[in-house]
Amino acid sequence: MSPPRIIAGRHRGRRLEVPPGDAVRPSAERLREALFSMLEHGQPALRGCRFLDLFAGSGAIGLEALSRGAAELCLVEVDRRAAAAARRNVETLGETARTRLVVADATRLPPAGEPFAIAYLDPPYGSGLAPACLAGLAAGGWLAAEALVVVEIAAREALAAPPGFVPFDERRYGAGRIVRLRFGAGS
Repeated sequence: MSPPRIIAGRHRGRRLEVPPGDAVRPSAERLREALFSMLEHGQPALRGCRFLDLFAGSGAIGLEALSRGAAELCLVEVDRRAAAAARRNVETLGETARTRLVVADATRLPPAGEPFAIAYLDPPYGSGLAPACLAGLAAGGWLAAEALVVVEIAAREALAAPPGFVPFDERRYGAGRIVRLRFGAGS
């Protein structure tokens, strides 16, 4: 498998480093293309938003968001080798001023400073970590009111949304599935 590349925007075509081993499972390009088509035509707007990428791996999703116009990025990754690769990718693309890298467990984050409009979660397939992560994001003030939360899980994996999250769309792409949820809708 070749390293992931940025699909569109100011960094289009740039290849990204992925750490050796199986700690990182880059999202398939087809799935990323579909994801960003949804994000660029949805609400809140991708352009100018604060974007949160949890279980970030090499940072490919978050860096794609920056390339396509997100104003700020926060990458959260617990694996130190993956976080180091993400840091090098951020530096190579010259995005250190707009990116914060947090080396931490995405299910046990400290309280946030400022909330994010869009969050993307890509926990290991079959891990069941998404609900705990969602609950932690809500409790820690990581999400703005009406934030869009996108969860990538295995195609047949169940996702029980915790209180405060309303699922409104899901689509399957090969072995993966994208579930979109709205946070704090109507609250």
